[in-house]
Amino acid sequence: MLLTGGLKSLLPHVLRRIIRCNRHSISNTSGMAEGYKQANIVILHKSLADDFEKFCHANNGPLPLLYRSKPGDWKCPSLSSDSDIRTDCPQYRVYEHGAFTGSVKSLKEYSEQLKDMVTFYLGCSFSFEKAIQNAGIPIRNVEQECNVSMYKTAVPCYSISTFCCNLVVTMRPIPESKLEAAVLATSELKEAHGAPIHIGDPGLLGIQDLSKPDYGDPVHLHPGDIPVFWACGVTGVEAVINCRSPLAFTHSPGCMFITDLKNDSVTVGSSSEVPQVYCISQDPLHYSMVSAEATQKIKNLENLIGIDPGDRGIIHLHRPDELLKACLTISHARSVLITTGFPTHFSYEPPEENDGPPGALAIAAMLQALEKDVAIVTDQRAMDLNKKIIDDAVQLGILKRPVPLLSYQRENADSALRFLCENGNRRRPRFDHLIAIERAGMAADGNYYNARKVNIKNLVDPIDDLFLAAQTIPGVTTTGVGDGGNELGMGKVKEAVKKHIKNGDTIACDVEADFTIVAGVSNWGGYAIACALYILSTCEIHDRYLRKAVGFPQLLKKKTWLSALPSVTKKWHSFHETHRS
Repeated sequence: MLLTGGLKSLLPHVLRRIIRCNRHSISNTSGMAEGYKQANIVILHKSLADDFEKFCHANNGPLPLLYRSKPGDWKCPSLSSDSDIRTDCPQYRVYEHGAFTGSVKSLKEYSEQLKDMVTFYLGCSFSFEKAIQNAGIPIRNVEQECNVSMYKTAVPCYSISTFCCNLVVTMRPIPESKLEAAVLATSELKEAHGAPIHIGDPGLLGIQDLSKPDYGDPVHLHPGDIPVFWACGVTGVEAVINCRSPLAFTHSPGCMFITDLKNDSVTVGSSSEVPQVYCISQDPLHYSMVSAEATQKIKNLENLIGIDPGDRGIIHLHRPDELLKACLTISHARSVLITTGFPTHFSYEPPEENDGPPGALAIAAMLQALEKDVAIVTDQRAMDLNKKIIDDAVQLGILKRPVPLLSYQRENADSALRFLCENGNRRRPRFDHLIAIERAGMAADGNYYNARKVNIKNLVDPIDDLFLAAQTIPGVTTTGVGDGGNELGMGKVKEAVKKHIKNGDTIACDVEADFTIVAGVSNWGGYAIACALYILSTCEIHDRYLRKAVGFPQLLKKKTWLSALPSVTKKWHSFHETHRS
């Protein structure tokens, strides 16, 4: 890439003139005209223009529309004072019936055909490079003097008529310590694709090998760099290919049209507009995004449920932000398995206490409203009891429909893996996330104890196996909700349980969950998860990140989500919340 002398800092109209005269060999425009907007180009027959414009509006993350020309108009007066779209990109691509037929430096030979064609100018991530650099973040592809890496993903765009394709993304390596700064620098530059749509493992987007981009050049990561992905205007090229128009033109990826428009300095306003970044998984590496406002609401929830009505010392078990991180992870999940049941009343029938099932149903109700798959696994001896609870919950309107009820028995060493994954294949898990709420947890000696140190192992099926097996399955995460330290998942805080909880040396659960939510009453933890999922779903920053900036905001479903929240009017009093474990 040639960035010698003043090419990097020349004004846009001078650069366009240089490109038009083909005086220099410019392989891409990354790093040029710093601070000015650049544009992807799609040129289509006028009969397709209205549908393509609708396609852009339906997928405005990758395709932010800067300008649409009239048929045969080679200029774009709102973007540049002196331009000719036939000559002002360093290179163009020609497509006939969806097939790439060659690259050209000029479209002048197609001037007659262009009279019936419309040009779309679409925002480009090159426009935000200066903002990233101003935040003290290196641009690796500029350092390495190459084009940015672009990849086709497995994420489908919202289809309009003949325009349908998967999302294309750019990848920029960002030092881990600078992730949030990169997000802040780009989030309000919506005409340059805005905030990233994915941070972490490329496999989660369906990208198999970062060293083999579909467009552009491979960009090498430095130690400590995290791959960060932004929506890319080359999505428009894929749409052109799939619509199979008799004739269409695009810019060559990386060879942009440089406008005269400066990127306005943007100041983020309210806390609802300030994005924050959290790591929610190490294997595969995955970060999520949420607004500062939503984060604070969930932290307030976490503080509320941490009140200790029994004065048992649970404050010492509390780990900050576990509710937030757990719910971010659940929000990304497609299928969730819930378990509950603590047979603390060992001399009664049924022996279950009634802390746990209401919280489990609150979580299940919200997951159903969010259109996620959800199932409950419990002890074989308690199947009839739980079926009746679920049927009653449907009748009362707490659940939209019955939740599948499962039981687990250990038959051999692979039983847990085969339960969680199709044919025991770790690459095909049935569930993305496991939640245990007020579920008896196995102690270090292999037994299960209630708070009074009574061994209740004969009443408990080894569902802990599932949480242990989940630790070996990439992409499957777990949450434990408890109020005393002897619940499944509390192994993460077992040392604190042994030190601060009565009988802790004996009763402490030894099995860890990825996230540990400690509440004064476990049901409160379940209600908090349901409320936090609602908060995340109504957070515009998180919603955009979930849908990868394609399609439309899901906020129209807010009424459905609201109706799924736990409330007194849903007759939760049918489950008395007396804590007896």
